Amino acid sequence: MDNFITRRRRHELMVAGGLLVVAIVVPLFIRDVTALNVIILSLLFAGLSQAWNILGGYCGQISLGHALYFGMGSYVSTLLYVHGAIPPSIGMFAGAAVGGLAALLVGWPCFRLSGHYYAIATVVVGEIGYLLFLNWDYVGGATGVYIPIAKPSLLNLQFGKDKLPYLYVVLAFCAATWLAAWLIEGSRWGYAWRAVKDDMVAARSLGVNIFSSKMAAAAISGAFTGLGGAIYGLYVGYIDPDSVMAGHFSILIALPAVLGGVGTLWGPILGAALLIPMKELSSSYLGGSGRGVDLMLYGAMIVVVALAQPQGVVSLFRRRAHGPA
Repeated sequence: MDNFITRRRRHELMVAGGLLVVAIVVPLFIRDVTALNVIILSLLFAGLSQAWNILGGYCGQISLGHALYFGMGSYVSTLLYVHGAIPPSIGMFAGAAVGGLAALLVGWPCFRLSGHYYAIATVVVGEIGYLLFLNWDYVGGATGVYIPIAKPSLLNLQFGKDKLPYLYVVLAFCAATWLAAWLIEGSRWGYAWRAVKDDMVAARSLGVNIFSSKMAAAAISGAFTGLGGAIYGLYVGYIDPDSVMAGHFSILIALPAVLGGVGTLWGPILGAALLIPMKELSSSYLGGSGRGVDLMLYGAMIVVVALAQPQGVVSLFRRRAHGPA
């Protein structure tokens, strides 16, 4: 059994390495700006959803307030750059630290709740954060903050009109979240978190510290989400509460994992590969019709996948690998 698990994990790492090479090489031949933008956002939300999956998938704590960590990471990195002249390549890690700390502060009281009560509490906390930033003059309030244009460089994470460097920054973020999930999945933490998800009473009887497990998962998930928020803010060049802290971001962060397969290694990537291009392309080509056709298509895909494959798209590949029952 141990040899099978070792071979499977080695195979996952090899597949990930092959996909990483493809993701590095293929964009070199793409010149269309819209296509590059779709790839960038797909990779970004694949990484963000993988970060959510660490808490919601492996540990079973369904958070609907990750927009708070996303927005705080974006604000911290941006304000350090605007007011403190700290380069974004450094400030984004401060955003990650604040995102992780915020997740711990939210988790401290909320993890004493269970089931849907915890999910509702995260929604409430996220909305409180949104309203606070909306009325806080120091962070720009409803007006928001523009990121000053600087000389294109990796230090400033600004590259002018060239989107390819942004793509590789986002690809590095996505790869880091995947690697973190891969390491966690095969670690003692990963087994403890899955035990907490499946049966907390049984996990406690085996010596698993339930509260500490949830807090550790929240810290890692919040830190990666804050890092993704910092990268997103730099990419769009402007942030305000509606663009980085609105509640729909929490849903958009969680949906790829839900559609692809919650608690799986490849689910968030598959979900993002389906969801984000559909969202962006339908919005670009149909959003101006005024009839909400883009939202109808977007919603229809979610419903079809949810009904046809409740365990996520990744279950299709598992079925093929194991053959018919």
